[in-house]
Amino acid sequence: MKNDFFRREYDSYCALMRKVPSLALTILVLSVVSMNLLANKELLKTSWIALDCGFALSWLPFLIMDCMCKVYGGKDATRLSILALVINLIFFGIFKLIALTPGMWGEYYATGLHEVNDSLNRTIGGSSWIVFGSALAMFVASIVNSIVNVSVAKLLRNDNYKSFAVRSFSSTLVSQFVDNLVFALVVSIPLFGWNMKQALVCAITAALLELMMEVCFSGIGYKLSKKMTKPET
Repeated sequence: MKNDFFRREYDSYCALMRKVPSLALTILVLSVVSMNLLANKELLKTSWIALDCGFALSWLPFLIMDCMCKVYGGKDATRLSILALVINLIFFGIFKLIALTPGMWGEYYATGLHEVNDSLNRTIGGSSWIVFGSALAMFVASIVNSIVNVSVAKLLRNDNYKSFAVRSFSSTLVSQFVDNLVFALVVSIPLFGWNMKQALVCAITAALLELMMEVCFSGIGYKLSKKMTKPET
């Protein structure tokens, strides 16, 4: 029974890899890997919200997933997001091993400070708890995104930009809130000492800001979805 399940999943992934545009898959994977690296730098911090530089790209995987939901359906969109997460964890493992090597980063030779080299190792190597917390948050959020996107699509009659925008914006708002909240519950509260009010306010505010980013680029996402081809059944 388990062998049949894995065989079906393998066949589904093979079919998707043949049909998904390489550019879309590349953007999805690179955005997931890059936003975790950028998350090491603070972008904005006030008494009611904190944003890291991962915000610059955190909306992009959800826009790509919305495109894939439109063409391939929620289940296959989730499969592709899981693939991106697995690749991200593989690269995290590689970065972690590189950070443990005895060599020096180029910036060390510019400054001559061991502290700079150690800081770069900690940044590139990252915190395992934060990376896995981020992966868990996105895994849950990608499932929510697919469910909401497909559910809203069933209520729409037309297949045009307006319908794409409605299903994309609604699914992104909900899934980004879930993503931010799960990350806050798993990482920010236990590690950074946040309280539940801060977690909720940050999750809502960040979700609205990320939605604004997707709104700005939704036209490009719609054009990309039109170039995708449905996999053969």
